[in-house]
Amino acid sequence: MKRYLIEREIPGASELTEAELADIAAKSNEVVSSLGVPYRWITSYVAGDKIYCIHEAPSEEAVREHARCGGFPANSISEVSGEFGPHSADVAATS
Repeated sequence: MKRYLIEREIPGASELTEAELADIAAKSNEVVSSLGVPYRWITSYVAGDKIYCIHEAPSEEAVREHARCGGFPANSISEVSGEFGPHSADVAATS
């Protein structure tokens, strides 16, 4: 499956309570199970007035359908073309 980075603009996102975030998570899980296609929510990050999510899905359209069914904004959806982190330097050192 492809991996997508989703930017959701939600005013006051950083002020959402744990209970409110739990409600959002429950709704997302409910929608994922009803989509009828392979779909996996990996994680989400709250920063300021935005929530950034990483999802695995067969297509951008499936990500848009998840947002529509859940009532979530999906202001920007980008397919992830690669990943790297601190461990990536180890590969360069051994080459």
